[in-house]
Order: sequence, then structure tokens, then C-alpha cells
Amino acid sequence: MLRRYIAQRCFGLPVEGIEDAIDDSGAIRRFVRIDLGRESAPDATTVLKFR
Repeated sequence: MLRRYIAQRCFGLPVEGIEDAIDDSGAIRRFVRIDLGRESAPDATTVLKFR
């Protein structure tokens, strides 16, 4: 979850935008260590709860 938050802050994405960025960008997906074949990108409420 920390990597997702860092990616969001580094790329200046809104909380709602990190899910789309993970779906669209292979580099961000590798950084946050998500395999879309096994799990889905976190939704906005998951990221907000972490903060």
C-alpha cells in the first residue's frame, strides 16, 4: 500500500486516479508490485483508508 501512495504522490495523481494509472501503466504496476492477473488495482476508498 505504501508503494501505491508513493506512486500517487510522485505522479501528482488524485486518489481516484491511482487505480486507472495502475491499470494503464506497466511501469507503475511493476513499482507497486501488482499482478493484474491475480489481483485488481486498489480502489479510491482503500487508498483513503491507508492515509
